[in-house]
Amino acid sequence: MLELRHLRTLIALRDAGSLVEAAERVHLTQSALSHQIKDLEERLDGPLFVRKSRPVEFTRVGERLLALAEHILPQVRMAERDLARLTGDEQGRLHMAIECHSCFQWLMPTIDHFRDHWQEVEVDIPSGHNFDPLPALAREQLDLVITADPQPLAGIHYEPLFRYEGLLAVAKQHQLAGNAFVTPRELADETLIAYPVEHTRLDVFTQFLDPAGVAPREIRTAELTIMMMQLVASGRGVCALPNWALTEYLERDYVRALPLGEDGVWSTLFAAIREEQRELPWMEDFLRTARETSFAVLDGIKPA
Repeated sequence: MLELRHLRTLIALRDAGSLVEAAERVHLTQSALSHQIKDLEERLDGPLFVRKSRPVEFTRVGERLLALAEHILPQVRMAERDLARLTGDEQGRLHMAIECHSCFQWLMPTIDHFRDHWQEVEVDIPSGHNFDPLPALAREQLDLVITADPQPLAGIHYEPLFRYEGLLAVAKQHQLAGNAFVTPRELADETLIAYPVEHTRLDVFTQFLDPAGVAPREIRTAELTIMMMQLVASGRGVCALPNWALTEYLERDYVRALPLGEDGVWSTLFAAIREEQRELPWMEDFLRTARETSFAVLDGIKPA
């Protein structure tokens, strides 16, 4: 019998492009996912996609099921929202802070989509306040904080959204541009361009430079990602950013990007919320929408 999980698996396989990444998205092992697909193919008496094709090439049977999934799953999601609103408290406040300068690329469409379905919830990103977001969350001044730097605070739950890789952006003519990766020592003579935040909140320091006992020759700050890219492209420094934040500039051949170390530096982005709000229907829906939107608009991220 065809089940919703089968449809969700096919959507994940199409969007991820491989069994390995699709399995991560639906929170299964690759073996379990393969077994699920094989079982479905046996029931349908035919393959769903061409093996070893990348991106995945679906058969006519697979394409028909994908069309069904695209029609059915949004309706199921809408019904789930309606039921949550009927059985729960529709009213609420979602004031949030973002400890991530490049998060707006996925956060703004998330907020727009959420507002369309939860008009009774007041959504805002307050500005002009001088406070640490996470303690402010504990004091109920905020309701959600996007952070990659969780702190042990009583009553605060950290919901993982996705994992991302930090990359070093360099000018196309930079001496490191042809390297397979960069080592901490190679940054000792560089000007590192960073957002104007404490170094303890930047992965390039906490996970890469500090453990190696290396400091860049100079640190220069810039408020906006595009300003950082202009400085990098003109040879006035290098900068470390999440892989998704560099996608546009790499596609335009504006800069080059290198992994931080041979194995790369991966981090997890969290949504911090108060424990008592974890099971609120609209909060659960916001977190689910954030994950879905992230994977729809960002390249190179992985399930947390």
